Amino acid sequence: MTLDVAGERQRRWRLLLGGAAGDLGSLGEDDQRRDAALTGLYGGGEAPDPGGKRSAGLSGSSPVLHRWLGDVRTYFPSSVVQVMQRDAVERLGLRQLLLEPELLSSVEPDVSLVGTLVSLSKAIPERTRETARAVVRKVVEDIERKLADRLLAAVHGAIDRSRRTSRPRLSDVDWNRTIRKNLRHYQPDQRTVVVQDLVGNSRRSRQASLRDVVLLVDQSGSMAESVVYSAVLGASLASLKAVDTKLVVFDTEVVDLTEQLKDPVDLLFSTQLGGGTDINRAVAYGQSLVRRPTDTVMVLISDLYEGGVARELQRRVRELVQSGVVVVVLLALSDSGTPSYDHELAARLSELGAPAFACTPDRFPDLLATALRREDVGAWAEQSGIPVGR
Repeated sequence: MTLDVAGERQRRWRLLLGGAAGDLGSLGEDDQRRDAALTGLYGGGEAPDPGGKRSAGLSGSSPVLHRWLGDVRTYFPSSVVQVMQRDAVERLGLRQLLLEPELLSSVEPDVSLVGTLVSLSKAIPERTRETARAVVRKVVEDIERKLADRLLAAVHGAIDRSRRTSRPRLSDVDWNRTIRKNLRHYQPDQRTVVVQDLVGNSRRSRQASLRDVVLLVDQSGSMAESVVYSAVLGASLASLKAVDTKLVVFDTEVVDLTEQLKDPVDLLFSTQLGGGTDINRAVAYGQSLVRRPTDTVMVLISDLYEGGVARELQRRVRELVQSGVVVVVLLALSDSGTPSYDHELAARLSELGAPAFACTPDRFPDLLATALRREDVGAWAEQSGIPVGR
């Protein structure tokens, strides 16, 4: 057992060090393929980088890259595959190669890759465009499969069944509560409960939305993942009659993409990742969309690195909160860990009643439900272990 442990440790060091390992040990066939894939991306020959890091050595030719992608998918788990693909794009200048249909069809798609494709959308040649859309759609459908049902259930639970009534329509009867309330009328001989009092939910007309949701999404380069998740979640919200959803993206310009919420793929390719940021201008536009403040939730998704007038931004946020709008600031809507953001501005907006914090996509349904119920979003975040406005 001791020899097996020592051998495994030696094997791992050999894979970590690559060619710089010298005579540390030989590798089996599968490990040789793993080592070749790592060396192709991170180097590891006779002249490693200072500090023992591998230097990039993957050839830029399509055949070599295809073989490399195949080996990566074969010998590494999906999470590692995605990291290595991102590293390949950044370290080896493969952005141009990502525009080749054959390469795109062999890549393991993820949110980061979608961000790359969207940022390159204006440069993608026609022959590659459909392949790029297919890759983006695959990721979009995966996000929808994981989050859409939870989001819709959370929204319905928050606003569509908000008021109890003793005279509900048949479709709105809460049968569990009704049975419990009428147990005293149980008839042993007939083995049934005689229902004398109904318990249910009072709804407004389904033709009218019950709440307005305004999503303001920063499309500067650092917010790529947030843009992807916002597009998918916004499209899911737009499918609900109970909610009137607006989606606005911005950098130094403001673009209302509400009409494209029916197809999040079209929506994503309508964005233009990169550029500066004028948050104040975006919030001003969002303010113009507010029709009924006490029934409106505004979610600003931005790292708050303001290129506009921060003082004016704070004034607008104060006005929105005072008018009754629930304002939430998401510093990121992604799974990429703690984001970089303007801590001072986040703290000031939180003090104004617009709690600012980062949120992972899987928590967004609960966050939105809390806001739609007009409960304390800041308290919800703190209870969830999320630091607010710091």
